[in-house]
Amino acid sequence: MNPGRQMHLGVYAVGTGNHVSGWRFPGAATSSEDFSIFKTIADSCERGKLDFLFVGDSLAFIPDQHPGQMLRFEPLTLHAALATQTSRVGLVATVSTTYSAPFNVARMFASLDKLSGGRAGWNMVTTGLPEAAGNFGSTPMKHATRYKSATEFVEVVKGLWDSWEEGAITTNVETGEYFDKTKVHPLDHVGKFYSVRGPLNVTRTPQGQPVLVQAGASEDGQKFASRYAEMIFASQLDKEHAKEFYATMKAQVAGWDRDPEHCKILVGFMPIIGRNEEEARKKLSELMRLAVPEVALKMLSARFGHDMSGFDLDGPVPDLPLSNDIQTHAKVAYDKARKANLTLRDIYNQVAVARGYLFACGDAAAIADVMEEWVVERACDGFMLVPPYFPAAFDEFIDAVVPELQKRGIFRREYSGSTLREHLGLPVPTNRHSKPVP
Repeated sequence: MNPGRQMHLGVYAVGTGNHVSGWRFPGAATSSEDFSIFKTIADSCERGKLDFLFVGDSLAFIPDQHPGQMLRFEPLTLHAALATQTSRVGLVATVSTTYSAPFNVARMFASLDKLSGGRAGWNMVTTGLPEAAGNFGSTPMKHATRYKSATEFVEVVKGLWDSWEEGAITTNVETGEYFDKTKVHPLDHVGKFYSVRGPLNVTRTPQGQPVLVQAGASEDGQKFASRYAEMIFASQLDKEHAKEFYATMKAQVAGWDRDPEHCKILVGFMPIIGRNEEEARKKLSELMRLAVPEVALKMLSARFGHDMSGFDLDGPVPDLPLSNDIQTHAKVAYDKARKANLTLRDIYNQVAVARGYLFACGDAAAIADVMEEWVVERACDGFMLVPPYFPAAFDEFIDAVVPELQKRGIFRREYSGSTLREHLGLPVPTNRHSKPVP
């Protein structure tokens, strides 16, 4: 079935697992504040030759939520530690533009890229949660304004990353010249939201620039992603909808005079694996039994950006306006519900099992069938794995499904490069100040 397409794979690392009650599964890790769990996940990534390890973030403590979202390490700090414990896997960290400064973000990711030998990626998000705004003495910024601010933010960060050309450090012991002043450039940016002088006090990084990642599916999010993202993390529950989204995003990327092949689209995917379908179904049933209804309902409300407790779960999905807080998951859920005539309980079950992401249940071959079909039919370029619990559920994927994908020729057997850009087949960006080679 494989016509030569190669799949990209990363994992969403959550110490308590991605299932709402995955931490309750026998033998599962129970903490998102235990570095040894993340080290174990990273080791499994490299054993399976995965492209990257992804860490999400939140800027507020919200009780009765998914435990991995209530408590978590700051992503860049965690990845700096993981960089010393790994050698190949990419390290993608989430940082919000809404409550950060461009200079700090540019410097931190440049540092991570250097410390990791070129494996850093930035998941660019905006933040609309009122609870987060309260932690910064602010009020939530409107959705459209957040993306306008984020656009300028990213332009500043990219400009700072370009402020040092290759070869700027000369360390000439004879003359005493440490750097070539003609290859260092101030930014002198003055815009609507930011004023940044520059240059950055970190030189050009191994990847030229860290890989840019984005996950928004709103109209503003899609425009932002098509302009900047080199990898898009998508929430899709239906293959036909995913194919439409894939084609739309690739066309929008081309509209910015970018090569669509240099923007990889990965779908969130929870595999529930057994030695046979019966065993996998038993695991799924146990996970459903362990789900705490109140927590699952809270997650459902968070996904829609509205309090869903007053709606009949066995009734239709209510037609609600998109929230200022979050829009991606709600948009996908509405589309899926309309197409398949789903009830709110159907969406609730999807959220309780897989946080609203695509999931499949079966043996290794059945899981690989789904993944291969989606990639070959251009519904995605690969998957962001969201294992229900760690470490066993992830190790089952690495030790059973990855060999099946490798046997089919759709996933690498060995790393061919050392940087995240090389894993993803992305070019090193040209420095805007560099003179073209004659």
